[in-house]
Amino acid sequence: MTLTSLDALLGFTQALAIAMSMAFVTYVFLIIVPFVRRSPAPTGVVVEWDWHLIIPCRDEELVIGGTIEYLRTTFPMAHLWVIDDDSDDSTAQVVEELRQSETGPDDHVHLVRRRRPDARLGKGEALNSGYRAIKAWLGQDADPSRVIVVVVDADGRPAANCFAVCAADHLFGDAEVGAVQIDVRMSNRGVAERGSSGIRRWRGALLVRMQDLEFRAAIAAIQYSRKFTGTISMGGNGQFTRMSALDSIAGEEGRPWGGCLLEDFELGVHLLTAGWRTGFSNDTYVDQEALYSLRRFLAQRTRWSQGTMQCSRYARRIWDSEHLRTVGAAEMIYYLAQPWMQLVGSIVYPIPMVILAITTIRAPHVTWDWFTGGAWMFFAIYGTIGLLPFVIWGPIYWFHCERKGSVLRGLGWGLAYALYIYTFYITSWRALVRLVRGRNGWAKTRRNAHQSPAETAAVEH
Repeated sequence: MTLTSLDALLGFTQALAIAMSMAFVTYVFLIIVPFVRRSPAPTGVVVEWDWHLIIPCRDEELVIGGTIEYLRTTFPMAHLWVIDDDSDDSTAQVVEELRQSETGPDDHVHLVRRRRPDARLGKGEALNSGYRAIKAWLGQDADPSRVIVVVVDADGRPAANCFAVCAADHLFGDAEVGAVQIDVRMSNRGVAERGSSGIRRWRGALLVRMQDLEFRAAIAAIQYSRKFTGTISMGGNGQFTRMSALDSIAGEEGRPWGGCLLEDFELGVHLLTAGWRTGFSNDTYVDQEALYSLRRFLAQRTRWSQGTMQCSRYARRIWDSEHLRTVGAAEMIYYLAQPWMQLVGSIVYPIPMVILAITTIRAPHVTWDWFTGGAWMFFAIYGTIGLLPFVIWGPIYWFHCERKGSVLRGLGWGLAYALYIYTFYITSWRALVRLVRGRNGWAKTRRNAHQSPAETAAVEH
């Protein structure tokens, strides 16, 4: 390849990379403005609704006891439905023991036990069994439009005000709203991994902080902006759904949740294309545990990326839906395209640097003349638009969520977040490989409690 050809290819890839980056910069700033200008909304009346919490469990004996005690104390009116997905540990025994009291079994705690080969078929199937159990328990006389089904992880801690927030007139008080997603926080932010020390301690704490920043700043802002496109998506934890909405998509088999690895987003697609509206609130939250281990984090995000790729099959359904506006359908398809765009980006973005390195080796004086002739401005612009959409979330997170230390700490978090985002290029390729190989099943991600018996230590980072 001649230098002229290299120059032409370099110019093309530079233009393509900058165009992709500028499109993303525009998107980020469009979602930041409404997020930072938001204000708290009015709440509703909790007792007007019937609340049922589904807690899918597989080998959760270390955390399920504390979760049940918290939920029964915080939400005494709610019914808890623990779905034991054929655990190998003592999850079911822990639940049974907690159900017992001096006055008899607690009629607000229910245990649904699944057995192989009908168990361990994914979180969606576990949730479906909980849905069917609630339907059978309620009977024919219940009003499904007044029944709210809440998905909570086995280590989940919904805030005490979450029922009141979701009962508000603009959320479930609106008969057209079929589901509501609340904000997600990491309960172990600012806490070091048990038994860790040195670099591992610092790295694990930083990884947890980045997960908290991602959910409470970037994802929360995206969800908030979706109020204007009508495409708010559901999450796997803190997911509230009206029973009548679930009934409308459950089919004869009683399966409102699908079989994708991203069953929460899939649920949202089904609800939105069936004509329901979805809502989001960051006036309340659910706490969950973030991962310290980079290896387990990559495995988790590979599963999420693969689930998004699986949901790409709904692109035509989304675009053709009469219930979605064009801007809403475009936003959802853009989301589904993210892992595919990351695959393209991982190829396109390095090309200018590779070509520049080749040119420098073959004709260093040409590179020097090009760089000193004004090309350094390209690198400045390229670096700025490449980093700014990610770095900006650090100061926003610091200002709105965790104001500790000075704004410099927020800037540091932003720079770390920019590096954190690059892990998604890795997980997209891993997800593609799994998809090509037809590996659609997934082993449960181990919790931090399974890793080390040492005491948890607080740490600032």
